[in-house]
This record gives sequence, structure tokens and C-alpha cells, in this order.
Amino acid sequence: MDDKLPAPLPTPLPAPLRDLLRQKLVDSWQQPLPRLTRRDTWIPRIPGKTLAVIGMRRSGKTSLLWQEVARRLEAGAERSWLPMLSLEDERLLIHSPGVELLDQLLETYFQLQPQARQVGAQRGCLFLDEIQRIPGWEGFVRRVMDSEPIDVVVSGSSAEMLSSEIASNLRGRAVEAVVYPFSFRESLRHLGLEPQQPSTHWSSAERSRLAHQLELYLHCGGFPEVQGMEERSRQLLLGSYVDSTVLRDVIERHAIRQPLALQWLVRQLLSNGGGGFSLNKLHGALKSQGLAIGREHLAELVLHLESAFLIRCVGVVGGSLRRQMALPRKVYPIDPGLLSLYELEGRSNRGHALETVVLLELQRRGAEVGYLRTSSGFEVDFHARFPDGRRELIQVCADLTEPATRQRELRALLEALQEPPGHGAQARLISLDSKAVASSNAVPSSKAVAWSNAVAWLLE
Repeated sequence: MDDKLPAPLPTPLPAPLRDLLRQKLVDSWQQPLPRLTRRDTWIPRIPGKTLAVIGMRRSGKTSLLWQEVARRLEAGAERSWLPMLSLEDERLLIHSPGVELLDQLLETYFQLQPQARQVGAQRGCLFLDEIQRIPGWEGFVRRVMDSEPIDVVVSGSSAEMLSSEIASNLRGRAVEAVVYPFSFRESLRHLGLEPQQPSTHWSSAERSRLAHQLELYLHCGGFPEVQGMEERSRQLLLGSYVDSTVLRDVIERHAIRQPLALQWLVRQLLSNGGGGFSLNKLHGALKSQGLAIGREHLAELVLHLESAFLIRCVGVVGGSLRRQMALPRKVYPIDPGLLSLYELEGRSNRGHALETVVLLELQRRGAEVGYLRTSSGFEVDFHARFPDGRRELIQVCADLTEPATRQRELRALLEALQEPPGHGAQARLISLDSKAVASSNAVPSSKAVAWSNAVAWLLE
């Protein structure tokens, strides 16, 4: 069955609106490219597919669109063929237009650039930010990709652009690029401190400087706007990010009727990076505080928070489906800066922050991540399967100087190596220690485990 959609006859728009669209197009390609910190976000490039840029609010989605404009210019594209428009302009939405606004935008674009309609090696591209503001935008994108010799790149609120909905509404015509807050490397780049040599060439002074910067990153996080901001302002801004995400991407979108229960849940989940959570225990805790909520609804709230990119959840790997369902999932915030914001005891936990950073880095590198629990009950923080098929068991520990700590962490890894699915994987310890800690007093066979300094590993 052919699901190509015929091009509709554009519904006439008011003359002022048509003039505004024309002016915004002209302004767009005359505007100089903003100077932004280069992102390392992996972008799938598949001909005939729309690129959808998604992620949590304020993580840098619009900046990535500009980066893609710059890439196409470097490849020889005409600047006037690459308009970037934000559809959040209240002047565009004053008459509550639907997809007819996008139809008029397309026609105006081709009126101004008729050569862009010619099939050739070079393709134009529409960059449409905040696309979710236009009802029916998915049908417009499908039609353009089916019938016009141009590409479309879209970005918008996570509330309206969930992965599952993009896949369904665009019917396989879209690929996603997930934008996270700055990685450690990107934060250094933003501050002008990114090392230009591999770790083997770092001086002692540079190692100390980078270790100090990692400590700051573990506390402050990677949201672009908070970089270099003083503590009180940073916490205020991060709190507003969370509040906005919870209100607009969860409460309003899903018509949540128990916002107090949701706010309590957010605080619990964001306060303890790497902690396991049980729906039964959360349900009991809520009930004890007089916040009655069904277990099924509670599970939905967790899913909504993950879909809004506020949290990342990790399940156990291996064993039967029943075992995987019975063991708790581990939860992490989308950024380590949120840990100190919501830490229930008012103290910073470097270990939780480092574990969070390692998880997010693994996901940036494209790994499928879970955790392991051995037959003896030892836990390995991460089982990572990379796109090339390589597998790693990773244990994260801020400080390995105590012999008892080393023994515990190494024993978990060594035991996991002997059991499926850990058998055959590489094993790694990641810590903040500046050099490998002697492990002869811990486990004799610890040579099976590689050690990585966190700074060096994050900057590989």
C-alpha cells in the first residue's frame, strides 16, 4: 500500500502572516552563524530520513541544529538553501494556524529559491525548531520527504517528541539524535580547557588541573547555561529546569491528577544516583504519607519521567525474565548537577555523581547498558554492550585507597566474569585515583581487571 500523501492546496493565510514568513526566511540565511561550543552528539545520517533532535529541555538541541547547518555549509551547500526557523514565535501562532502555516512556509521558500526544487547532487534543508507547536507537523514532514528534493531537520519539546511517537507518526521516515547536557569533554571545551593531547602526554600540572575540573563537573553538571555560574544561581536555574520539565512534559501532557505524589517521586529518584528503586517500596512510602496512588500509575509516572529525559533507568542483565522483573531497577538523573540539588541529607556524594557520569558517557558512546548481580549477591555497576559487539563489565568507585573497598569491587567483577552474561567480557575499574592502587592484598587474580582513571577514561 502506497502511503504517500498528495500535496494539498495551501489554505490562504492572512497577508501579514505570509509577509512575516517571507521575512523570517530572508533573515534566517542572512543571519551569521552563532559561535557555539561544538557538540560530540552522534548524528545518524541516512538518506531519505528526517533527523529529529530530541532531549531534555535546555540541553542544547537548538545549538545542535546550528551545528548541522554549519556542517552542510562546509560541505558546499548554499546558505540560502538552509533556513533555520523557530516556530515558537508568537506572531506565527497568533491565528492558531495548523499545517497550512508549514505549507505556506514551503511555498515561500521555493518562491525565493526556485533552484532548490531542482533535483541534483546538492539538497536544501529546512531546519524547524519547536516544530511541536504546529498541529499535524508529522504529516507535513512525511509529505515533504516523499515529494520534494529537500531534507527536513526538526527539534522540539520532549513532551511532544517522544521516541515512540516519532517512530509511529513518521512511519519509519525519521532517525533520532539524542542531546544530553555537556559531557565532561564538552564542558572543558566550553571553558577553553579541553586537552589537545592524549592522556599519556599530560604533564603533572595538567593532570591536576583536569582532576580539579572533574570535581567541579561532578558537582555542577553539564547544562550549558550553568557553566561557570555561582552556586546559588546555578541551583535556582537547575531547579527551574526540573520544574518546567515536570510541569510541561509530564503533568500537563499526561493530565496528572496527583502532582504532589509526582513531586515526591521526582525528589526521591533524583537524590540518589545509582540507587535501586522498588515500586512496592515507593508505593508503601507514598501511602504512609497519605498520598494514595496505584502501583500501575506509579510505574507510569516513572516511565513519563524517563521519556522526558529527566532520568535514566537501568535494569539487570541476564537470567530469566522473572528474575529481571523481580530485581529493582537503578535510576540516575540526566545530569550529575541534579544530585546535589536534591540530595536528601544535604551532602554531596562523589561516588553517586561519578557513577552517573560514567553511565551517561556509556550511553553517549552508543552502549546498551544494564547492571549485573552475581549468584553470590555481588553487584557490578554496568554491563555495557557497544555497537561493535564489544562488552565491558564496569565498576565505578570514587576512592579505592581502602583495602576493603578494593577487595569488594574487585571480587564483584571477578565473580561476574565467571558467570553469564559477564563471561567473555572485559572488566574495568574506574575511579578518581590519580594512579592505580596496589591490589595484591585484595584479590590475587586481579590482573584480569583493568583500571582507568576517571579523567583519562572520560577523555578517551
